[in-house]
Formats: sequence, C-alpha cells, structure tokens
Amino acid sequence: MISTRLTRWAGVAVLAGMVGSSHAEPPVMRDATTHDQLVLKLRQAEQKDPMKHMATAKGTDPAAVFKPKDLLSQSDIIAFQGLATLVPKRAILQIPKNYQDRIAMQPGAKIVGWEDFFVANRGWITTVEVSRPQAEGTLALPDETKKQMKRSGNLVVATYMGGPISVLPPLKALDKNDAGKPAGAASDKPADTQPSKPETPDTQIP
Repeated sequence: MISTRLTRWAGVAVLAGMVGSSHAEPPVMRDATTHDQLVLKLRQAEQKDPMKHMATAKGTDPAAVFKPKDLLSQSDIIAFQGLATLVPKRAILQIPKNYQDRIAMQPGAKIVGWEDFFVANRGWITTVEVSRPQAEGTLALPDETKKQMKRSGNLVVATYMGGPISVLPPLKALDKNDAGKPAGAASDKPADTQPSKPETPDTQIP
C-alpha cells in the first residue's frame, strides 16, 4: 500500500517537472546586422574622423627632390683577375700607365668589398691614410708623401680609418687682395673646390 502511494507520488512529481519545463522561456533571437547597417556605421565613423578634414600639403615632394644618388655614378671601379671593387671618386690618388686598364669593370668579374680586394691585390696597390682636413681639401698632403707615392709605382688609394675616401684638391692660396688680412680671414673670392680631371700618365693629386 505504501509502495503504491510512493510510486503515484513519484509519477506526479515527474509530470509536474515536465509541465514546468514546457513553460520555460524560449531563447532570445536577435537580428544579424545587415549590409546596409554596416555601410551606415562606416560612413558615420569616416565623418567623425578628424584626419578627413585636414588640408592636403602642397609643394614639391622632398622625396622627389632629394633622390639618393646612384652609387655606381659616384664611384670608380678597380678590377683585376676576376675580382672588382668600388671606391669613391677621387679616392684613387695615382694611376700608373700600366694599371689604367684596371680602372674599369672587367667581364665576369665578381664585386667584392674593398678589404677583400686589397688583400688579394696588395702587390700593386698602395694605400695612404689621410686625415679629415686632408680629405676635405683644407690641408694638403705632405710633399714627402707625394714623393713616396711616385717612387712606389703602384696604384695609390686614399683611406680614412682603413676605408677608401674621396680627397678634394687643396684650396687655392689666398688672393692677392687678401694680403695683409689676418690668418683665417675669409677671401672675397670664393675658393675653387671643384675636382680637377685626372692627368695621365701617373695621375696624382695636386
């Protein structure tokens, strides 16, 4: 009798649970954002962007004016026995006659760095270490250095801290009109700092 009542009570509880679950709230369904709504939001964001209202800069593009110079046009090529290297123009201080054909690219030559090329060709290349004032042309090379260059009979390359460097010709002596002016006074006539054309045979700096 008792078991029958328990069974009936359990059945009623299960039925009540099923009825209660039937009244559970259904999940909320939301509409997905449409394409038109996305376009509208994008337009609104663009209208609020302060960068859109900034004036366009006028004038010449600096990148177009100050174009980087071509390395090859600013260099001389030294080539020999399948190797070649680049040095700045006016870095070669002396070119003997028998080495003039080596100041040009040779077919099939491999471009290497200055250090590797010099190690392989130190038998006919001599370097002269110069200071910054000498490279800028404000201080001439000593006469003794020029004599040694000529006696060597080698191709001579100017270097600064071990690397090839251009050497401008020394500035001209002060004009006669500057006679009597204190040392260091500026000349009325601008100094000629334009590179001179190499001479042959045995090209040397002035």
